[in-house]
Amino acid sequence: MLRVGLTGGLASGKSFVGEALAGLGCRLLKADELGHAVLEPGGSAYEGAVRAFGPEILDEQGFIVRRRLGGLVFGDPEKLATLNALVHPAVIAREEEWMREAEAADPAGIAVVEAAILVETGSHRRFQKLVLAVCTPEQQIERAMKRDGLSREEVLHRLERQMPLEEKRNYADYVIDTSGPKAATLEQVRRLYDELRRLTV
Repeated sequence: MLRVGLTGGLASGKSFVGEALAGLGCRLLKADELGHAVLEPGGSAYEGAVRAFGPEILDEQGFIVRRRLGGLVFGDPEKLATLNALVHPAVIAREEEWMREAEAADPAGIAVVEAAILVETGSHRRFQKLVLAVCTPEQQIERAMKRDGLSREEVLHRLERQMPLEEKRNYADYVIDTSGPKAATLEQVRRLYDELRRLTV
């Protein structure tokens, strides 16, 4: 089985690329969803997060409000590091378990793990190939504001905490440019899939 990491930056189009790869036959795991799951009540990072950041991050039902938590950590490198230390080990363990299951079920398959900060955390080294989704910084800002309801300032805070896409190019085996029409992105993804499939033969 071919292990492929799919990364990018905030609102760079990596989820669109991931869904397109899944539509072509890849197995897809969205690491961000795992990150959300471990922060839910009963999740392995929930208690630690509440202890570290206080009850003000909770809503009336006891769920962590991710926007409140994000507001606390994205402007503070130490708090962000604390959150990452709580979340990432649990997420990586789940990713590895999923990849083992995927390999057992489909030894000749392609397993894609989509995650925002693979390079920043060094997790990209766990994959045989790394795919990077890129667009312009202004597109990232506009997309994130529209998708997440964030202010421009909130988006910029988050982007400041991520490695610039241009720097991530140095680590990528393949780059998908999502700045154009969706059809152009899908054509790039089709060519990428054909290349990845050749590597599994």
